[in-house]
Amino acid sequence: MNSIFDELYEKYHQDVFQFLFYMVKNREQAEDLAQEVYIRVLKAYKNFEGKSSEKTWLFSIARNVAIDSFRKQKGWKQRIIEKFDWSTQQVKDMNPIPEEIAMEREEYQYIYQCLDHCTIDQRIVIIMRYIQELSIAETAEALNWTESKVKTTQHRALKVLKKEMQQLLEKEGNR
Repeated sequence: MNSIFDELYEKYHQDVFQFLFYMVKNREQAEDLAQEVYIRVLKAYKNFEGKSSEKTWLFSIARNVAIDSFRKQKGWKQRIIEKFDWSTQQVKDMNPIPEEIAMEREEYQYIYQCLDHCTIDQRIVIIMRYIQELSIAETAEALNWTESKVKTTQHRALKVLKKEMQQLLEKEGNR
């Protein structure tokens, strides 16, 4: 089991961490949640039937860990709304991870901000589809949804992002 676990960790840890980081927008919390994912993997691997890919299975666990974390926090919906202020969420690190470097670019900052206006499900779909580059089928499998639900959620999320981006860019243009 250790070699299987080590292989899963080496192969997917960065993707799992990145997914969680985009969900919670806090490096330390994402690291804690990633550890929780691998604790659940250790406990549940014997039940893994191989009906989905290991990556899809890991993202399914990561999604559940993130949602459990939000539920444990008092007023998690309000907390998500409050996270819109980018200036309070910038991660400071002398050795930033590649995603943090990418977020330095203005257009990524706008998208990152606008994700806060999506529902949790919409944010999960956008992260899985466009950041983690999972297919619609893989995303549906990880979320235990139909492909139709993934497509609909993605469509709605993109509409929200487009609207929020336009408003944010207009607001920036008026400064």
